[in-house]
Amino acid sequence: MYTKNTIARVARSRKCIPRISVFLLCCALFVMTTHAQQTAGGTVISNQASATYSDGTDNFSTVSNTVTVTVSNVSGLTITPDAGTTASVVAGQVGVPYTFRVTNTGNFADQVRFLANGQSIQITGDGTIASAVIVGPGTDVFGNTSDVISAVIAQNGFIDVTVTVNVNSNAVGGINVRLGDASSGGPTFDNQPADAVISAHEVRTVSLLSVNGLREARGDMSATVDTDALLVLTLTAPTGPVALGTNIDYSWQVCNTNGLRDAQGITLTNATGGTNTGVFIIVPVPVGTTIMTVPAGTFYSTDALTVNPLTATYSTTAPGTLSTVRRVAFRTGATLPLGTCATAVPMTVTITTTDATLDIYEIGDTFANKFFSVVAITDQSGDAIANDGDGNADFNEGFTGDNDGDGIVQVTLVTRTGSTLIGPLNTPAAVGPTDNNDDYTNRSITTGIANVAFGGVTSADGTIVYSNTLRNTGNANDTFVITRQSSTAGFTVDISVNGLGTDYVTMTTNSVSLAIAYNTNATILVRVTAPAGTAVLQASGFDVVVRSTSTQTPAAYNETIDRLYTGFLRMVKTAPVTNGTGVGGANDPVPGAVIEYTMVYTNISSTGGTGNGQLTVSNLVITENGSTGSNNWGTTTTHVPGSASDTLGGTITGDVALSSVLTDTVTTLAPQATGTFKFQRVIK
Repeated sequence: MYTKNTIARVARSRKCIPRISVFLLCCALFVMTTHAQQTAGGTVISNQASATYSDGTDNFSTVSNTVTVTVSNVSGLTITPDAGTTASVVAGQVGVPYTFRVTNTGNFADQVRFLANGQSIQITGDGTIASAVIVGPGTDVFGNTSDVISAVIAQNGFIDVTVTVNVNSNAVGGINVRLGDASSGGPTFDNQPADAVISAHEVRTVSLLSVNGLREARGDMSATVDTDALLVLTLTAPTGPVALGTNIDYSWQVCNTNGLRDAQGITLTNATGGTNTGVFIIVPVPVGTTIMTVPAGTFYSTDALTVNPLTATYSTTAPGTLSTVRRVAFRTGATLPLGTCATAVPMTVTITTTDATLDIYEIGDTFANKFFSVVAITDQSGDAIANDGDGNADFNEGFTGDNDGDGIVQVTLVTRTGSTLIGPLNTPAAVGPTDNNDDYTNRSITTGIANVAFGGVTSADGTIVYSNTLRNTGNANDTFVITRQSSTAGFTVDISVNGLGTDYVTMTTNSVSLAIAYNTNATILVRVTAPAGTAVLQASGFDVVVRSTSTQTPAAYNETIDRLYTGFLRMVKTAPVTNGTGVGGANDPVPGAVIEYTMVYTNISSTGGTGNGQLTVSNLVITENGSTGSNNWGTTTTHVPGSASDTLGGTITGDVALSSVLTDTVTTLAPQATGTFKFQRVIK
């Protein structure tokens, strides 16, 4: 028999009454602390500069050597929150979570040690610790009989430790929980040097590979003990008797009648079609009845009553067969404030005339989804590229001479003295550092040297054609024999004497002859090919000594040097470190230490003498880009504004805060001249 105004009182929001449940959810706010990014320990900070330059005609590029700085390991540890709070609790409440975030603020992956028997955790106030675990793996750090070493925590990674507290039934005031016991470093008590002897409640790092040693930290949280919300759920129903096959009208109302708190909402995790968070009255459909009418917005569930009511599947769309509904959920509001009642909720069911133990029919649909990946294949026939020539014209030049021998010529012989000079183009009388046999023409190849630092080798063959001027300084017409006196092994030397470069002869044991009238000049071309694998930026260059010898006076000869360089701007970089952070040694590259990148750039080509063909660097642009190639110093360091300088007064750009690209422009750099370009970076 039903009685009107049947009242079921809920003394605590966590309690349940048979077949009728009211669920409330307390939400906790967890505050994350963001730590400044540090460069990872072991990071190799690499720096290589590049430069472009010209000799006035050709353009060149080169790179410096690469310098590296390996960042030291620095330990760091924080535990948050510090003097934090969590949602207030009530006397007798169980399973109250206090969650701490333990963060590796060092610059390398590390682990954390928790002491045996839960000694790393302290509690004050009217509560007891029920458990403490590392969230995720669920590692016990309260009932542990030996020290617990956490899994490896990445740089700036974290683990969460949840300490669960049971509140005493007579609790008042507040309950404080601490993780760790660092005694200095307030107010955060983070990242402190670990005690020489492990203290009673310590949490510390594990790795011994850092320059600043082990670190410890402390976090603490408090909760206020409130008088709980007191909910009263009232059910109104007819007294009966009620005939089979007729309807029963119910009415539900929930009130928050006592305590110091508003009743907070919970979440139906699998509810669709409406707002799934709030204060709900969840009602199982009575056995032997079928749901008939409920308010708009009601959530229906066909899940068995054995399924947790908070995780059961709900929808505001009623199923096609109402007899399958096992539960309904009514949302009364987002919260239920202290001293208020929610609007009463009506529900009507029909008493069935059949067996009350209904079969459970799970409505479900099976979907077979097929996805076709269509690949469009394009068939390109394409015409073959015909290339049946090297692009060079072939010349067949015929010379004919007619000498009929008419006439009688009286010849009076004179003493002919042969003499010759050979030197750079238009300066056959050039004098080298010693005499006119070591004058020179300096040139550099442009191929195979780009992006190859000093100490490397060329990546391709390189060819230079030198123009030399030969002068007949004797007292008569003469024929001169041109020979290669010496050259670097593996180099190929070809000489042309027709001024067109169409009659090259490879100089092995060969020679070429050239007739030159008295007191006149001729141009000869010397083609020098350096093979791939030749050392780059060699200061002495690679000499090809060319000799001109008079046939009138075979003892009369002169030599010149065609000197080949594989690039002539050498850049040598160093990266001294100054550490004033107090962490590690004076030169340890730890975060906060200063790297002074120092570039010494030199025009290595030779100088001296007069009238020689020299190599002058012009329009030199040195580029320091922290994010190209192997460089990563743009992201691992920060620029020190105003730290850039050039001893030759080069024009510097990018010497500003947050810059990671600097350029240094030098107008000219004479042979053997050198300059120094510097700038400073702070390791993050």
